[in-house]
Amino acid sequence: MEAAGFACLERMFTAAVGDRIKAAFSAWAAPRREPGSAGVRNLLWELPEVAEVAASRPVRDIIQPILGASAFPVRALWFDKTPATNWKVPWHQDLAIAVRERVSVAGFTGWSVKAGVLHVHPPVEILAGMVTVRLQLDAGGADNGPLRVLPGSHRAGKLGPDDLLRWRKQVPETECLIAQGGALVMRPLLLHASSAARQPGHRRVLHLEFAAAELPGGLRWAFRPTSA
Repeated sequence: MEAAGFACLERMFTAAVGDRIKAAFSAWAAPRREPGSAGVRNLLWELPEVAEVAASRPVRDIIQPILGASAFPVRALWFDKTPATNWKVPWHQDLAIAVRERVSVAGFTGWSVKAGVLHVHPPVEILAGMVTVRLQLDAGGADNGPLRVLPGSHRAGKLGPDDLLRWRKQVPETECLIAQGGALVMRPLLLHASSAARQPGHRRVLHLEFAAAELPGGLRWAFRPTSA
């Protein structure tokens, strides 16, 4: 994690746990007509099963050695590539965080609203203190659009278009092939992308973001569990 900015884990949870998460999401999404949605936000407060997984021992055993015992989940997203939602994602860094209300604080820019929740781009120090865990609920093989990363790019701060091109020329990409039940652990500032699936089927991923510090100047995380 320190040098490359990511780690691929073969086994994080059992098939039964994965099936429970998928069933809970399907039951939640069906009345909202989102069963085939490519991406869904705000799941930490929408689905109790997601909050339970984020607080579970296997996940915390990964997060705590990196962020410390005070780490807590701040956002959860759902991604799924199917024949109906087979998209590609260009090279980028994850630069936005979800917050409860808008407060003018130096270094926090690019305000937006996503799925009814305020988001903002914080200073690089905030992002450098976060970790993402992407739980692979279906097999993530080479044919279904797995994530590709540029190792070490998380240490370069926020990158502009010219920086991105330079990294792409100088650093070979790594394709993250994760088995069902495994996980990709990564820093938000790591450059990453994904292609459209060559053989699209379900590629369900539960994307969990963690932090270990409160926000400055009266800003508050949109989701903050009362205990971590």
